[in-house]
Amino acid sequence: MNWFAQNISTAIGKKLLMAVTGFGFVGFILMHLAGNLSFYFGKDAFLKYVETLHTLDPIIVVVELVLLALAVIHVSTGTILFFQNRQARTTRYAVNKTAGGRTIGSRTMPYTGFLILLFVILHLSQFHFIDHAVQTPWDAAVDTFNNGLFALIYMAAVILVGIHIRHGFWSLFQTLGLNNEKYMPLIQTIGIVIAVAAAVGFFFVPVYIRTVI
Repeated sequence: MNWFAQNISTAIGKKLLMAVTGFGFVGFILMHLAGNLSFYFGKDAFLKYVETLHTLDPIIVVVELVLLALAVIHVSTGTILFFQNRQARTTRYAVNKTAGGRTIGSRTMPYTGFLILLFVILHLSQFHFIDHAVQTPWDAAVDTFNNGLFALIYMAAVILVGIHIRHGFWSLFQTLGLNNEKYMPLIQTIGIVIAVAAAVGFFFVPVYIRTVI
């Protein structure tokens, strides 16, 4: 336990925590996306998916607790690293270069992460805590996304999720020391595919609701 605490207290240890918890969130996002795709098959298909989830309530509760723990670790560790990096940076570069892995994703990771956190809180308030005796999840989604402001917020947020995943997925393998030159192009490609799939898959849910339903 002392070994674990000593390693986690280092910058490398914190980055490892970020990598592991980030990988967990990527897995959750893909599963969540797979479920949300049922929306495109109509009300019955979506409600059948929701009903299936309810049959797994004990497992879902455990998953939610795990996700909450991952979120606390990911956000708190990322915040600590952000402020440590700011304190260590005594001078600013006159020119920002994109070489060496510097991308929009890498430069904005703390900020997109914070915005995504705010969005998740809003998203949960809109869907997770609805009274199922008053409205179905389908009706809640339709009512929510027919609100133009929230639809725009949602679409902007999922784009940020894609940007965050794009850099985070590559950074994960680098942090774990798995950035072999031979396989890194493939890893980067997989990261792009996952990021685009997540952003596009979620993005068109409100578009579908507002134009088709």
